[in-house]
Amino acid sequence: MVKPAKNTICLWYNGDAEEAAQFYAKTFPDSSVDAVHHAPGDFPSGKQGDVLTVEFTVMGIPCLGLNGGPTFKHSEAFSFQVATADQAETDRYWNAIVDNGGQESACGWCKDKWGLSWQITPIVLTEAIASPDPAVAKRAFEAMMQMQKIDIAAIEAACRG
Repeated sequence: MVKPAKNTICLWYNGDAEEAAQFYAKTFPDSSVDAVHHAPGDFPSGKQGDVLTVEFTVMGIPCLGLNGGPTFKHSEAFSFQVATADQAETDRYWNAIVDNGGQESACGWCKDKWGLSWQITPIVLTEAIASPDPAVAKRAFEAMMQMQKIDIAAIEAACRG
């Protein structure tokens, strides 16, 4: 038996935790579906033998998908923030999420088809907003506020003034 991680993120799904875990595993590096556990008996949102929990890893972070039913929904209060190196990587993750039934939001945020929020955040943006030059940080921030998916060239142009 594998020793469980000391801290695991538990994410609530409405019966489709395994599908979500498989999508994350194929979309992000250092991600995998590690174990699928079936219910030993009936439970409020399922029957004995249904998938109850799925252990998976998203970019090195251990997670547990719980098929808890329709009672609780994901919200923007929790999100995965993915640091990207360039526009191609930014586009790849953003498009994978949105094109798989997800939806665009603002400032680099999008939601997957299960309602889980993702921040696809280029490192260039993070560095620009943390710039020691307040004028550069403000211009980068203001440019970001106008975007859905982050456009690195536009952020770099804003930084230059």
